[in-house]
Amino acid sequence: MSDHDAYVPPRVWRWEQPSGGKFASINRPIAGPTHDQALPVGRHPLQLYSMGTPNGVKVTVMLEELLALGHTDAEYDAWLIRIGDGDQFGSGFVEVNPNSKIPALMDHTTHSPTRVFESGAILLYLAEKFGELLPSEHTARIEALNWLFWQMGSAPYLGGGFGHFYAYAPEKLEYPINRFAMEAKRQLNVLDRRLAKSRYLGGEAYTIADIANWAWYGQLALGRLYDAGEFLQVQEYRNVRRWAEEIDARPAVQRGRMVNRTFGEPEMQLHERHDAGDFETRTQDQLEAGS
Repeated sequence: MSDHDAYVPPRVWRWEQPSGGKFASINRPIAGPTHDQALPVGRHPLQLYSMGTPNGVKVTVMLEELLALGHTDAEYDAWLIRIGDGDQFGSGFVEVNPNSKIPALMDHTTHSPTRVFESGAILLYLAEKFGELLPSEHTARIEALNWLFWQMGSAPYLGGGFGHFYAYAPEKLEYPINRFAMEAKRQLNVLDRRLAKSRYLGGEAYTIADIANWAWYGQLALGRLYDAGEFLQVQEYRNVRRWAEEIDARPAVQRGRMVNRTFGEPEMQLHERHDAGDFETRTQDQLEAGS
């Protein structure tokens, strides 16, 4: 862009046109519901309203890991929230998450149903509720929480920054792509240095810190996000790759990655999950359509 064509911000910003790009329809400068839409409630104690994006995958992996550990009261219904259709702006969803972002969880085992929103908060809530995947020893617990909250603060630069401008923006702009690619690679280097010293992010034990980070950075290292593996040269981060591949091989992770997924390989999609048997009984129509 030449100096003559350079954008000059107005004195007062006004929302006069869509922001453009693949997800333009889900962005607006105000909160609150756009329509009345009650949320369904299934028969299990935990009701999840989500979609199989990285933030959604964190929670479904966590729930599948809890079930694998033998916590039968971690059974859950996973209802699909199609963010492209604006389901997250329905009145029922906004009551659970006023920020209108997936995932959102309702726990019906408490005296009054408990709402939990923000993926990191849900992971921490479930870890404390079931006493799993978060160490009780002080130093190990804090280290796991360090990396959990590192992910919550860092991933917006990967998703809303690099991912948006590299993969979804209506036009490719050199400055933001370069700026956020630099930050994405710096973050991968942060993780790579940590994982050179320990098997998992919190230490020698697999924790919610790994679940949270794997959903974003592990899948990036495995070439699953934004078709950007070659661009970011993810093979350089050997410790991240080792860690990502180890977690990816876990059966609970493989199941969790499928839940509420509506894109990619049809065999990796389970639009809604209401029972463990749903993984085996997905409809033929879904497998054929892959949507």
